[in-house]
Amino acid sequence: MVNKLTLPFPPKSLNPNARVHFREKARIVKICRNDAHLSARAAKLKYSGTGVLTIVFHPPDKRKRDIDNQLASVKAYIDGICDYLKIDDSDFTCICIKRGEVVKGGKVVFSV
Repeated sequence: MVNKLTLPFPPKSLNPNARVHFREKARIVKICRNDAHLSARAAKLKYSGTGVLTIVFHPPDKRKRDIDNQLASVKAYIDGICDYLKIDDSDFTCICIKRGEVVKGGKVVFSV
């Protein structure tokens, strides 16, 4: 049973502090949501039913980032994963957010 999915670090434009035109942001959100859905399908991601979502952020560099902004920047990914699993993101009763090691290019690992 596969319950982990690795996706690229989210684009800067999805950070809540980014000043991006709403149409451009909507276009990027749509792409990220679709990418997460397709990646979850390719990985045959399964939902264990525990209601726990763990997200580990592996940033591309050593700059400091607010953990709450990082969570907001992966909302499109979470929605895409939930689309594939056919669940609502409100089904997650616990979301655990962790900082991982710096990785070239960055990545985000989701455990469902």
